[in-house]
Amino acid sequence: MYKPIDSSKSPRFVGPRTFMRLENIRTTENVDFAVIGVPFDTAASNRTGQRYGPQHIRDFSVLLRPYNPDQDINIFDYCSGVDYGDINVIPGNIHATYDNIVESLTPVLDSGITPVMMGGDHSISLGHLRAFHKKYGPVALIHFDSHGDTWDNYYGEKYMHGTPFRRAVEEGLIDTEHSIQVGMRGPLYGPGCIEDARDLGFEVITMREARNMGFDKVSERIRERVGDAKAFVSYDIDFLDPAYAPGTGTPEVGGPTSFEGLEFVRNLKGLDIKGFDLVEVLPTYDSGEITAVAASSIIFEMISLIAINKRDSSS
Repeated sequence: MYKPIDSSKSPRFVGPRTFMRLENIRTTENVDFAVIGVPFDTAASNRTGQRYGPQHIRDFSVLLRPYNPDQDINIFDYCSGVDYGDINVIPGNIHATYDNIVESLTPVLDSGITPVMMGGDHSISLGHLRAFHKKYGPVALIHFDSHGDTWDNYYGEKYMHGTPFRRAVEEGLIDTEHSIQVGMRGPLYGPGCIEDARDLGFEVITMREARNMGFDKVSERIRERVGDAKAFVSYDIDFLDPAYAPGTGTPEVGGPTSFEGLEFVRNLKGLDIKGFDLVEVLPTYDSGEITAVAASSIIFEMISLIAINKRDSSS
């Protein structure tokens, strides 16, 4: 079993900065989950620097402890996990980066490991979905974001951080009948920016609709929409209001609090989730490491879901 260094015996500022102080080892033996960095940011349309997101999250994550009181579970009673390191991205070459992502994730997925990827800009999710499709076929997408990322192009470019899910639908990677997007808000170029996602087959719940429905009902709707489909969770940190996550490339006001952002993940318990990514953390704009606190805690909740599913499947 791979588990974190015990911080009650070893100070957190001692040793390498891995996620949650997990062992940094690239192995698929005796591993249930792997935290993996994907530090690519040259498909961003505004601020860049998301390539430093994975290490920024790792730096703060050393404060995490193994027991989750909200879910009443000690992760490492049920799971073995590692910090798998980073995928070798190619700055400025998104297509070669996609190939590297698929090549790196294939042995992880073939071994039955649940990967948790840290970005990087949101363009990387297309590479993740290609790898998951190779293993599982089309997967349901659970997408938390302030943007739909279903635009056709940016500046005539088809592969940008605002286009991955349109490309994924075109490539047949997503089971749109069981997919849902939550949190869309902010100024747009026109109504088509949201309606296009619905036309592609996604259910879309804007942030205003989520507030009117109530977040508990939104979580119920996510569970109903996904059902028993194999699912992939993509979480853009700009889903949170910038008061709670200022360190990101395209912030939009009017989003959830950090507590609410955590609750959305906790309420995914019981779904057949095969993998996760969390993207768009940008350290340069992260005053007081607020965004790193939120991002590391969200990933902690993702890992807790893996432990819960393993516990419940063996009971």
